[in-house]
Amino acid sequence: MATNKEGNKEHPKEHLAMKTPPIVSQQEWEAARQELLVKEKALTRARDALAAERRRMPWMAVEKKYEFDGPKGKVSLLDLFEGRRQLIVYRAFFEPGVFGWPEHACRGCSFVADQVGHVAHLNARDTTLAFVSRAPQTHIERVKARMGWQMPWYTIRDSFDTDFGVNEWHGTNAFIRDGDKVFRTYFINNRGDEQMGAPGIISTSRRSAGRRLGRTRPTVTRRRRRTSGGSGTTTTAPRPRLTRSGSRCPTPEKPHSESAMQRRNRANAG
Repeated sequence: MATNKEGNKEHPKEHLAMKTPPIVSQQEWEAARQELLVKEKALTRARDALAAERRRMPWMAVEKKYEFDGPKGKVSLLDLFEGRRQLIVYRAFFEPGVFGWPEHACRGCSFVADQVGHVAHLNARDTTLAFVSRAPQTHIERVKARMGWQMPWYTIRDSFDTDFGVNEWHGTNAFIRDGDKVFRTYFINNRGDEQMGAPGIISTSRRSAGRRLGRTRPTVTRRRRRTSGGSGTTTTAPRPRLTRSGSRCPTPEKPHSESAMQRRNRANAG
């Protein structure tokens, strides 16, 4: 390690000139930020438009019957929906031949698994997220427990990965069910899977069951009610909140407030 003229030790990297952007005043920095913000908003609008186009993708009927191994035994592709309308399947590479086998899954797929948020947020939107691999369930359950992963993870038993373009590389397929009929609605791989860690992005970019199958969000209706202090307008019961598990919990009732007329009547009575 070199020393300077004062005899102090210097780190070798200190001799390397760091290339920095221009150093500007606060006003110039704010002007540059506003200029960049215009482009960022344009990108956001373009991404929203692309997501809407993605939701309008045509559907492909899935005629073949696929089978997987799960924690409770053999299941079908329809079973993977867990009764919900949409299914998103990520093909993770955890099998013989993958680096780290059998103690570790693919490093890239493990990175994706680490980024998956709480699945209850997807479940509350009528969507199930599942991982599939060719590893047996004993290995999958062991790795899930060690890594703290909560998503359902199944073992591929047939040509599912080959038929849906994920036999040689990771990828994500989206499916919709209409009763017992299953349709493929979307597929993305390579860098497109970088979005897998955000439930909001997943649901807004790939959720199409509501519009396609005529499901609409419940509306709040208003009704008249009578009180001892006169009539007023109120709404129906407030929408119940969702817990992290996806179950509904009641909204606490607010104490009844006294109307102005009731207060006057009480004062006059006193």
